[in-house]
Amino acid sequence: MFRSGSFVIAVAGSALFAIGVRGKDNGLAITPQMGYTTKFPRGMAAVADDIHALNLGFGMYSDAGRYTCGMYEGSLGHETVDANSFAEWGVDYLKYDNCYNEGYAGNQLISSTRYRTMGDALNATGRPILYSLCNWGEDYPWNWGSTVANSWRISGDIFDDWDAYDARCPCEGPDAWNCELPGFHCSVTNIFNKVAFIVSKAQPGAWNDLDMLEVGNGAMTDPEYVAHFSMWSAVKSPLIMGNDLRDIAPQDLSILSNAAVIAVNQDPLGQSAARRWLCHGNGTNGESGGSGIQLWSGNLKGTVHEDYNDYVVLLVNGNNNATVMNATLEDIFVDSGPRGHAPQVDMSWEVRDLWAGRMSNETAQAIIDASAVASNTTNGYNATTITSGGNATAIFDNRYNATAMSYADGLAANNSILLGSVTTTVQPSGTLTANVDRHGAAMFRLRAIPTAVRKRDEL
Repeated sequence: MFRSGSFVIAVAGSALFAIGVRGKDNGLAITPQMGYTTKFPRGMAAVADDIHALNLGFGMYSDAGRYTCGMYEGSLGHETVDANSFAEWGVDYLKYDNCYNEGYAGNQLISSTRYRTMGDALNATGRPILYSLCNWGEDYPWNWGSTVANSWRISGDIFDDWDAYDARCPCEGPDAWNCELPGFHCSVTNIFNKVAFIVSKAQPGAWNDLDMLEVGNGAMTDPEYVAHFSMWSAVKSPLIMGNDLRDIAPQDLSILSNAAVIAVNQDPLGQSAARRWLCHGNGTNGESGGSGIQLWSGNLKGTVHEDYNDYVVLLVNGNNNATVMNATLEDIFVDSGPRGHAPQVDMSWEVRDLWAGRMSNETAQAIIDASAVASNTTNGYNATTITSGGNATAIFDNRYNATAMSYADGLAANNSILLGSVTTTVQPSGTLTANVDRHGAAMFRLRAIPTAVRKRDEL
């Protein structure tokens, strides 16, 4: 596993090995002697060393099938030799796909056995490698993935779209979790609606994976990307950037760099938020009824007192117009007592907006410009230490450095960057109200204002 609380960029190593290059041991280890020294003349271990020198993790791609999805050699039947190669090379993360699986699917036992084989092989190497199981939600991996891997994909591949219906991603509505054909070209809200059924399956070290982030790929609006990043963070999905970092717009960098939202994703309790209600509105997806308006909430580790948890509240607006949304304390804390009987309903709550402190486009552009300087592109230069407009105030002062201090330690220290901006107080039995952009989201951290009421942590 990666160190607790770290935020690691994995560099995909897919499509390295062409069909037919294996030797008699049928393993990837022999590929440097099979013509691939021209692609990586110093070997894969040297590539890993270069990546590690930049303080990044090295991610590798393979497939639990005869071939990968790109028609390169897979690892089915060669798990041990391939796992040993990955460990020898210094791999930190393995995404393990599901193409060309030769029919080894159809029930939970068959699929779990196929993926467990690689998991056991990775563990036997002795090297900590984060194992990302990617079988697209086939055969209910949320039921068995926690003892096999560190994360499991829950759906077909994501597409850079908010809520468009696509017949190639066929599962929608109340039975979306029971999807025999996961497909691909799945919209953001299609995937988010699917995870609503299975949030309880995730736990620290074993996560529902909603697929890579689309922030920065250009097809969605800024509010849609804000909502996308907020959704994935609230349910503790791995945050894996799917955009080209060499060509990133400042507004997209400011989304991906929002430490207050990332702190929710990295919260030490490791509990996913849950959907409290969904009301269909006037969204664009006529086939599925639209994404509607939704309330999600969930436990966060307390930053006020050990007796009181913080809470995340996420209001998602799938309507085609900005909408005033309301969330009562009764709805937010329904897990702690139905019909307003939760003790938290009788308390006052400080409300902190997690997007109010979003980095300005000017600051983001300054970071991008400094990072693009030729001498800084490959040496691990930390552009957050530059000054803005020649002033003595460093951009770093308003940025969170997760390398220097983990999110868990930062939250324990009540680092203000991680807590958001105070906007209001919700009184006992009160209502949280927000004006939410079209296809957008509002995200808040609620902190208890202690009273005589004691919060009992859930088991």
